[in-house]
Amino acid sequence: MELRHLRYFVVVAQEVNFTRAAQRLRIAQPALSSQIKKLEQELGVRLFERVGRGVRLTETGHLLLEEARHHFVQIEQTVRVVQETGHGEIGRLSLGFIPAASNNILPPILREYRNRFPRVELFLREMMPDKAVQELHDGRVDVSFSFFPLEDETVRCKVICRESLVVALPETHPLASESEVEMRALADEPFILPAQYSTPSLYGKVMDICRQAGFAPRAVQKDVGLMQTIIGLVAGEIGVALVPASLRNLNRKGVVYREVRDFTPTVEMSVMWRRDNTRPVLTSFLQVVDDVAKSDQEEALAASV
Repeated sequence: MELRHLRYFVVVAQEVNFTRAAQRLRIAQPALSSQIKKLEQELGVRLFERVGRGVRLTETGHLLLEEARHHFVQIEQTVRVVQETGHGEIGRLSLGFIPAASNNILPPILREYRNRFPRVELFLREMMPDKAVQELHDGRVDVSFSFFPLEDETVRCKVICRESLVVALPETHPLASESEVEMRALADEPFILPAQYSTPSLYGKVMDICRQAGFAPRAVQKDVGLMQTIIGLVAGEIGVALVPASLRNLNRKGVVYREVRDFTPTVEMSVMWRRDNTRPVLTSFLQVVDDVAKSDQEEALAASV
């Protein structure tokens, strides 16, 4: 039994007239009558009875009509699911992120993505930067957010936002009363440094800024993996630190943040994914990332004018 035969049958059953059904199907009436006759022969039953100028369904015809309707509903549902999957509207997406991403760009991305694609199952994995690429290679996550740069030919990486680095000081520090701090003024200060191996991009940026200011930071605490931990140590008056400006959102008691007077150091957040990952659900997510990043850039530009 061909699908078109069922479709012809359903239209005739709805119109109870071969002429009207043929017009609706845009085929010749004799051809339609022939197809219905073949269907009856194939099934070995009569589906219609002639009534005047029209037809009516037999008992077996009523049964076939009910089953055919269910069949077409299932087909429509299958087609819809296939299309939605192909458009990235349903499916599963695993997302990895470093804690620093949750202080800035990640929340608006998640909000927008849930608004556009509420039926996608989203799985979040917090991780250290050095694990972001490995998780991609292992297939544990489809996409990751981490500091830029990244050197890996199998992974695509795109910068989505840049934020300034600021000086985090204990609120009791003599420089806390200043609106801006010169890096040279921190030359003799005890520094709390991010982990060199788990956050190489941020560590390298901090070291480079200090070198440009003419000194090597005196590390009183190093290899601290989490930005929140660094801020906690600053609040405990262990030392000072250079941190992404978005950490201001944490509102940690006992810590003040000051701009760098000499220049404006920045750190870049990126989104990364495997080059061989072409899943539609990933494509739709990356489109949301682009849209949110562009919107944030436009807002920042407008605020600076």
